[in-house]
Amino acid sequence: MLPESPVTDAADARARARQALPRLIFDYIDGAAGQGDGEADNRRSLRAIRLQPRILRDVRERSLATQIFGQDYDLPFGVAPMGMCNLAWPGADRMLARLAAAENIPLGVSTVASSSLEEMLTLSEGRAWFQLYYSGDGSGTLRLVERARVAGYQTLVLTVDVPEVGRRPREVKQGFGMPFRIGARAFTDFALHPRWSLTTLMHGSPALGNFTSADALAGHVFDRTESRAGADWAFFDRLRETWPGNLVVKGVLNPADALDLRERGADAIQVSSHGGRQLDSGLSPIHALTSVRTALGPDFPVFYDSGLRSGEDVLKVLALGADFAFFGRPLQFSIAARREQGLREYWDSVKTELSVGMAMVGQTRIADIGPDAIIAGAEAATADA
Repeated sequence: MLPESPVTDAADARARARQALPRLIFDYIDGAAGQGDGEADNRRSLRAIRLQPRILRDVRERSLATQIFGQDYDLPFGVAPMGMCNLAWPGADRMLARLAAAENIPLGVSTVASSSLEEMLTLSEGRAWFQLYYSGDGSGTLRLVERARVAGYQTLVLTVDVPEVGRRPREVKQGFGMPFRIGARAFTDFALHPRWSLTTLMHGSPALGNFTSADALAGHVFDRTESRAGADWAFFDRLRETWPGNLVVKGVLNPADALDLRERGADAIQVSSHGGRQLDSGLSPIHALTSVRTALGPDFPVFYDSGLRSGEDVLKVLALGADFAFFGRPLQFSIAARREQGLREYWDSVKTELSVGMAMVGQTRIADIGPDAIIAGAEAATADA
């Protein structure tokens, strides 16, 4: 039986997920590198940005629609690729795919998704983008690229900010690993969360949907802890030659890198800190967004993820130069809180906040949102002091 009250916002979803999930699982989803200050810093930076209300403008008719790669979408935000989502609740991947189909938004499908890339493309009714991790010597990675092409994917998202997996102390403390090793501590943790544990037991332990037993026999496996430091510009060039569709590069924080990627054939840049999971002291992506946009000029597609929690957050990153934004953790927390219903409730709250925010800053179209919608710099941080 679901909790009666709806999910109201990201904080509510997180609080409920913390109660619903075993600590081992919650800390994996919620955790970040080091002491977690990297993600907290990014949230503080987002909060410090203040919106600039305007008055006496006719904002009765507002549209949240936008266009990316010539494709019309109903919203300027979508679902970020997230690994092993079924840890939040069995079938979470499928819930996200159905959300993408119903809302007409792009769905990021991780290399380490809990469901196969083919199934996710079908369930999302063709709206899935495949996220690619480099692994091993790159040969298995290119096999996945070919598999995505055959399945019918039009957009590939190469994640480049994980040359080595960041050290996440909360995972270390809880002994998180895939597959699970059920020691005495984990057994007690799971026993204290019977609804999640029994439902997960009925559906089977979450696995990597893109790597079957046949792949293992062929020597094609994915180790989430292995080094990916072999990914370099030569690999990128090879990938660009191989992949015929749209190529997005995710995890870019340096404008010089963004310029190099554009020159070598990337179709879009995604500014991201991997949700703060890689580098505790790294540059906050909200600070990187403006410099990347300035370097690339006004017309090159720039996407954003990391730290987004609300519709006002979306409005802020659009005002700072992003063309599109992606949500991550709060979607998993909403599912953990109230399953598919919770996911829809949270999603609707973000849509409502963005629409209301647009009215407040005097805008009716996504394309018209610009820097005049915010109070920038140090003035923003002290505007309500």
